[in-house]
Amino acid sequence: MTWFRRKEKNIAELEKKDIPSGLWIKCPSCTEIQYKPELDKNYSVCRHCGHHFRVSPTVYRDLLLDKGSIKELFSTVKSADPLKFKAGKKYTDQLETAMSKTKQNDAVNCYSGKINGQGIILGVMNFGFIGGSMGSVVGELISRSTDLARENKMPFILVCASGGARMQESALSLMQLAKTSSKLARFQEEGGLYIPVLTDPTTGGVTASFGMLGDIILAEPGALIGFAGPRVIKQTIGEDLPEGFQRAEFLQNKGFVDHIVPRENMKEILSNIIRMLSP
Repeated sequence: MTWFRRKEKNIAELEKKDIPSGLWIKCPSCTEIQYKPELDKNYSVCRHCGHHFRVSPTVYRDLLLDKGSIKELFSTVKSADPLKFKAGKKYTDQLETAMSKTKQNDAVNCYSGKINGQGIILGVMNFGFIGGSMGSVVGELISRSTDLARENKMPFILVCASGGARMQESALSLMQLAKTSSKLARFQEEGGLYIPVLTDPTTGGVTASFGMLGDIILAEPGALIGFAGPRVIKQTIGEDLPEGFQRAEFLQNKGFVDHIVPRENMKEILSNIIRMLSP
């Protein structure tokens, strides 16, 4: 009798099911595996430990600005290569790669819009564009945004994320520290409200300039904030650093950050601050 015999199948011949890639992400803080669609619903914040993942400028734009009020500003400005910089790769090639990857022209995006009905100018830095490095375009767009906010008597909110000044532009990049700082000084002297939001990471020249010049300085939980990195500082001074050094909570304890705000609460907190302090 052969009716009960098991028919062997060649596994290699079975049709394999395709599993879409990128659906699961490991949290770098608690190592829990996250289902990406659910993570996106929670504003890219881990439900287990509260770790804030780095996100694109469009996430902050849609999170903070009211629907139907968003208008992108200065979208045609692009970086040049005045120094004809070339190391392992040409600067022009780096720019082309970054623009292709991010679909953005540089490391900051600027918008006008409303936050709970209140008009603002919003800037959002993009760490995915050459590490959010500050070059001449970043400085120019932040300066233009500051001027626009001053002329229209609107608050200026800037979401910061940067690895520092862009070495490919040398002194032209470092000049942006003074340029943006002077624009913000005039804006604040005339009664303007400027609020930087420090996200992970905010370092280098951004911390040494517009990142720390706000009337009120907000930060996301766990964000790395500092000038030089912890490893560089440790090697320089030859000593172990305090636990949590250069994290948002450490800086708040030392008085450099006013308030730490989870991403899901950011719009409400900003709206309340603007309502209380904006002229």
